[in-house]
Amino acid sequence: MSRSSTLLLCGSMLCLGLVIGARGGAWPWTSHARANALDAGSAEKMYNELRKGTALQEGSELLAKIARLTTGSVVHIESEHRSAKRGTVEETGSGVLVEHSKARGVYVVTNRHVVDSTPLNNVSIHLHDGRVIHPAQVWSDKATDVAIMKVDAPNLQPARWGDSDKVEIGHMVLAMGSPFGLSQSITFGIISAKGRRALKLGEGSEVINQDFLQTDAAINPGNSGGPLIDLQGQVIGINTAIASNSGGNEGIGFSIPCNLVRNVIDQLVVHGKVTRAYLGVKLDPAFDAEAAARLKLDRVRGARVVEIYSNTPASRANLKFDDVVLTFDGIEVLDENHLINLVSMTPVNKKVKVVVFREGKYVTIEISVGDRVELEGRSEAPVQPGMGVRVDLLGLTLHQLDPDIAVQLGFEKSATGLLVLQIDTAASGAEELQLYDLIEEAARTRIGTIAELEAAVSNAPTDSILLKIQRRTNGRPQSRLVVLHR
Repeated sequence: MSRSSTLLLCGSMLCLGLVIGARGGAWPWTSHARANALDAGSAEKMYNELRKGTALQEGSELLAKIARLTTGSVVHIESEHRSAKRGTVEETGSGVLVEHSKARGVYVVTNRHVVDSTPLNNVSIHLHDGRVIHPAQVWSDKATDVAIMKVDAPNLQPARWGDSDKVEIGHMVLAMGSPFGLSQSITFGIISAKGRRALKLGEGSEVINQDFLQTDAAINPGNSGGPLIDLQGQVIGINTAIASNSGGNEGIGFSIPCNLVRNVIDQLVVHGKVTRAYLGVKLDPAFDAEAAARLKLDRVRGARVVEIYSNTPASRANLKFDDVVLTFDGIEVLDENHLINLVSMTPVNKKVKVVVFREGKYVTIEISVGDRVELEGRSEAPVQPGMGVRVDLLGLTLHQLDPDIAVQLGFEKSATGLLVLQIDTAASGAEELQLYDLIEEAARTRIGTIAELEAAVSNAPTDSILLKIQRRTNGRPQSRLVVLHR
């Protein structure tokens, strides 16, 4: 941090203390100061001293310089599109002009939700100098809520990218944009936290890759897509959301780190889509101290594997149930969402070293990550093509458990029953079931095959079918009873 920035912070805190103290009326000299106005000579002397500059003035000039340098790069965006549910929808937001290292021209980076499903002519980009232009092309990515628009106009002023990996908690930042439609708005604050993940960003949100910077710089509706600027005048994030009960700023805003944004827009501009890698595992979202102690891990860290899907990079690398992934490609894994983010942003087919904690020992494994399209193209549960039989009577797709799959899912090798692969949400009582539940009994009859299940259901005296299932929860088997209706 620069000397002037440090002085600015210290000076701000000093002034705040003086203001609070003065308003409290507790200072012994307050009444005396009120009683004695400054004479003309003393006032002139103090004005001359202020003209020489203070630490606060130096800091203020620094912020003004950043504002002059970057304001011309920030744009206000208005978009209008038709929605089947809400009719004509108008969205407003912000964006920032940037250049691309692998493609000529200038682009506007913003949030996907600002321009989603909007025809090009219905997207209006308001420049700092008053001009209004329309994008020539738009690319977007659901998983990060990032969009980039190609624009063509003279005398554009692109901003410069910073390095979000170098951002630390406590660093000062400026949030820029158009809150409530007010253009050229700038707020000041600090980085409050890093690596914010698993945030709920509103109904219908599909943001998978979350690794947000948190800031207390005021972010309000309309700031979405605007830049977060460091004290070198560089873009270190794209503002995307606020945590608020009122809908306005409450001191908690989130920004997508610029390194993640650049990775996404590089792929969008060059390839037209974002390619993401995957391992082929299911991770424990409730990995806690009790589970860590059971695995003889010193504390809760990393991501615990609870399932390994067949014919995936994870199965080929021999990852096992209850492995705890501690590092991925040399980076310490903080939790399951962190691992998902690290893996998805890794180049497809890259070989990476993964350190796992297995049965009290540290084991290093090399994994060649695959293309996530392979995973997304499978059925609801990642299984081999053709696996599973549809049982229309219950609205379920089931597969007879075999020893190989049983071990991978954490069941005993000798376990028998039918594995739930897909669930018809319209089936009565289906909400009580989960993927990979193991059905062991139906209508109080032990079953191991589809034929045995169908016979038990057909012979049941009522339309209500009692199922006994086994479910793995935090690595432990639990038996449950579920009632389905034919």
